[in-house]
Amino acid sequence: MRFSGISWSGNGFEVTVLDAGTERVSAPVPFGIREADAMIAYVRRLAPETVAVIDSTNGMLDGRMMATGVTVYRADPQSLPPRPAFGSVTSGELARAARRDLAALTRLVRNRGTQTGREDELEAWNASSVDAVAALAAAGHCLSRGQPEQRQVALTFDDGPHPPYTGQVLDILERYGVPATFFCIGLNAGARVEEIERMGALGHEFGNHTWSHPFLPELSHAELAEQIARTAEVIAQANGGATPSLFRPPYGSRTPRVLGWLGELEPRVVLWDVEAADWAMPGADVIARRVLDQARSGSIILLHDGGGDRSQTVAALPMIIEGLLERGYQFVRVADLAARAGHDVRGPAGHAPARAG
Repeated sequence: MRFSGISWSGNGFEVTVLDAGTERVSAPVPFGIREADAMIAYVRRLAPETVAVIDSTNGMLDGRMMATGVTVYRADPQSLPPRPAFGSVTSGELARAARRDLAALTRLVRNRGTQTGREDELEAWNASSVDAVAALAAAGHCLSRGQPEQRQVALTFDDGPHPPYTGQVLDILERYGVPATFFCIGLNAGARVEEIERMGALGHEFGNHTWSHPFLPELSHAELAEQIARTAEVIAQANGGATPSLFRPPYGSRTPRVLGWLGELEPRVVLWDVEAADWAMPGADVIARRVLDQARSGSIILLHDGGGDRSQTVAALPMIIEGLLERGYQFVRVADLAARAGHDVRGPAGHAPARAG
């Protein structure tokens, strides 16, 4: 067996391959910010003799790799040396952690995602944060849904931009004349400027979804601030507009400490009240039915345009839009829901949310 460690940085990715003995199969191979597909293809060619290893700050790649048949493991902080303030540990360190004790790592399951094996921990942390969420909401810094008196809903999409699915989602939204809010990954936004430009040109709203889709409770305050700041900057540069003031934590992960930090950093935290678990690929009909069954006035609907194969989400989207329109719902952006709920969603400098149209 061989082990391919996959690291990330502000410039892209790196892969180091080790064999089961003490030899390095290849020198570290760098891949630029626009070369994620090439990197995945490189790792795919090494399978099935080689397993891929990521760390818990990297939630961008596992779904895409597993969709191609790659076996992926997650190395948690206790198995690794300290990481830098921005970026993962090196690809060699990730590969060595797997070679040293693969059983200490977690094999990821495609329909469970990056957080395979820690779902109970995530649920417990989120449950411990109820009061902190309520306090942020009372201060106008957190929104899980809009006012129930307004027959409006907001479509939101996480983890992109990711071709071809983001473009297909945009095609459908344009056909129906429906606005949406896209919570973008910094690495993806920097790699797909043309998709960001198109979102803005069509009048959609931008949200910040961190640079690398990390598990927030394992970050330091400085790491969290850097993830948010770098992502905001790249989205603003790509769109030629203001930095996005809306922020969605990856996996919805939160603790009272993380929410306290977010309150200091001043993004407006956006959660959701309708989730179809489309990332698990239960089928387009199931995705559409779950959304239509859960949606209520003021709902924030969570879907995905990135992070893996999103063909089922694309197929479900017309059914979702037509079903909600038939029930008399109007589609709005998250900022519109927030404004009607009495929340100030302007950025710290008084900027409106970054959008055009």
